[in-house]
Amino acid sequence: MAFSIILRLLAAAVSLYMLLLMARIILTWFPSGLEGRPLQLLASATDPYLDLFRGITWLSTGGMDFSPLAALAVLSVLTQILSTAAAYGRISLGIILALVLGAAWSIFAFFFGFLGLAMLARLVAYLARWNSLHPVWRVVDALINPVMFRLNRAIYRDRIVNFRQGLITGILILFGLRILGGVLVRLLSSLLIRLPL
Repeated sequence: MAFSIILRLLAAAVSLYMLLLMARIILTWFPSGLEGRPLQLLASATDPYLDLFRGITWLSTGGMDFSPLAALAVLSVLTQILSTAAAYGRISLGIILALVLGAAWSIFAFFFGFLGLAMLARLVAYLARWNSLHPVWRVVDALINPVMFRLNRAIYRDRIVNFRQGLITGILILFGLRILGGVLVRLLSSLLIRLPL
C-alpha cells in the first residue's frame, strides 16, 4: 500500500512538472515572456530539462523546433509507467516497452500529421492561386519543402516533378505512413503487453 502511494505521488509530481513545462513553452511564444522573478524561477526549473532535447537535430525541421514535444512525451511515458505500477502493484517489461513505443510513435505521428496538413493547405492555396509570396505561405514553404523534396527524391529519383505533383505525393506518403504506422504500433503494443516478463 505504501509503495502504491509513493508511486502515485511521484506520478502526480511528474504531471505537475509537465504543467510547468507547458507554461514555459507557451511563454516562449511571447517576446517578453520571461520578465519578473517568478517567471525566471520557472525558466531555471524547466530549461535544463528542455535543453536535453534541443540538441537533437531531427526534432527540428524548416525552422520549426519540435523538441518540447519530445520532452513532454518522455514525461508522459514516465507518468503512465508510475500510474500503471501504482494501480497493479507491479509492472512488466512488456508494458514499459509498449508505453515507450506508443510515446515514440506519437511524436512521429504528430510530425506526419502536421506536415501532411501543412502540405494540404499549401496545395489548396496553390490550386486557388493565392499569393504565394504572402508571409504565411513563405513560412509554410520553408517548413514543408525540405521534407517534400526528400520524399519526392525517394519516389521519383532523378525525375523532375512539378510543385502540385510533389505536394500530392508528399501528402499521400505522410498520411499513408501515419495510418500504417498507427496500425503497426497497435499490433506491436498488444504483443509487447502479453510478454511474460
